[in-house]
Amino acid sequence: MRARKSSGLVSTRGAIRLITNAMMGVAFGLTFGLALVVTNPAVAALLRDSEARIVFVVTLVTTFAIGATLTGAVFILFEDKEF
Repeated sequence: MRARKSSGLVSTRGAIRLITNAMMGVAFGLTFGLALVVTNPAVAALLRDSEARIVFVVTLVTTFAIGATLTGAVFILFEDKEF
């Protein structure tokens, strides 16, 4: 009987990989926000005339960061499994 391996998320390497995925999500969120403001004049006007800039940026960044982190966790958990 083979010894049970610990999950890839529990190790230091797994944590670093999750942090890397979160940083990638932050970069994608900022890029998407910039592209949205540049291509959509209504969004640019809304952000120019109100104090919603911080909420807009924080919402996009956290949404993309959480999504990328969860996706990275799924990939880490299933990369060693064979189906």
